[in-house]
Amino acid sequence: MQYKDYYQILGVSRDAALANIKKAYRKLARKYHPDISKEPDAEAKMKEINEAYAVLSDTEKRAAYDQLGRGYRSGQEFHPPPNWDAGFEFSSGDAADFGDFFSQLFGRMGARGRGGPFEAHAGGFQAQGEDHHAKVLLDVEDAFRGATRQISLRVPTMDAGGHVTLNTRTLNVKIPKGVYEGQIIRLAGQGAPGIGNGKSGDLLLEVHFNPHPKLRVDGSNLHLTLPVAPWEAALGAVLPINLFDTGLKVRIPEGTQSGQQLRVRGKGIPSATPGDLLLDIQVVLPPANTAKAKELYQTMARELAFDPRATHRS
Repeated sequence: MQYKDYYQILGVSRDAALANIKKAYRKLARKYHPDISKEPDAEAKMKEINEAYAVLSDTEKRAAYDQLGRGYRSGQEFHPPPNWDAGFEFSSGDAADFGDFFSQLFGRMGARGRGGPFEAHAGGFQAQGEDHHAKVLLDVEDAFRGATRQISLRVPTMDAGGHVTLNTRTLNVKIPKGVYEGQIIRLAGQGAPGIGNGKSGDLLLEVHFNPHPKLRVDGSNLHLTLPVAPWEAALGAVLPINLFDTGLKVRIPEGTQSGQQLRVRGKGIPSATPGDLLLDIQVVLPPANTAKAKELYQTMARELAFDPRATHRS
C-alpha cells in the first residue's frame, strides 16, 4: 500500500485552518474537475483531491490521519503501525470508496452507528445522540479474571480558528470475564448527547489485546509455543501449563514431534463459547556440556540407529 500525503495533494501546510483547506480544494476543483478541465489526467487527479479533502475537512479523520505522524512521502510503501488508532474516539460516518489507503485507515469510521430519528413533539424536535466508537487495548489476563480498568480516550474537536485539537476523557470500565478479541463493550449513554430531550448515544469499545510475551490471541483462541524435553516428546507426558492460575495440565502424546500442533479444546479465552488453546510443540535438546551428557548422547548415537534424514535420501 502506498502512502498518500493529503496535505501535499491539496498544497496546504499541516497546520492549515479549515477555511484554508476549503479554499485550496475549491481552487484545485476548478482546475481538475472532469467536466471543465482539459488536463489529460483530470479524472484521476480529481479523485485524489476529493479523497484528500474528505479527510482533511473532517475533524475526526484529520485527527486520526495526523496520528500517523510526519516523515512519510507520497508513493512510499506504507503499512500503518500496529494499533495506531487505539484509544481514538470517533462518531459514525459515511463510508467512501477511495482505495486501499483510505479504506485501511478509515474503514472503521465508515460504519453507520445507531442514531435515533428526529421526532416532533410539542416542545420541538428531539433525537437520540449518535453512537461513538473506540478501539481499546487490554491485557489477556483481563479476559481470564475480569477487571475494572481506567481507559483514556482521545476525542478530536475543532476550535474556533478551524484547527483540530485532541481532548482526553477518562472512563472506569468494567471488563467482563471472557471478553475476546473483536468483542464490543457497549457503554450506554457515553456517546454523543441527544437533541432536545433525546437520549445520548452509546460508546462502543472494540476490544483488542496488548502483545503478550508468550501468547498470541486469535479471536477467542490462544496460541502458545510449548517447549518439551526429548524424552517427554518421545515417551509422552502430562505437563502443567501456567495459564493465569488455571491449574491446566495437558497430555503430550507419545511420539510427538517438534513443530506439531496440539489443540486443547475449550481452554482458550473463557468466553460464552470458550476458545481453544493451540500448543505449538518445540522439542528442546539439553546441551552436551558435561561429560555425563556427552556420554548419554554417544550411547543414543550407537544404540538407537536413528537417521533423521532417511526420508531425504532417494
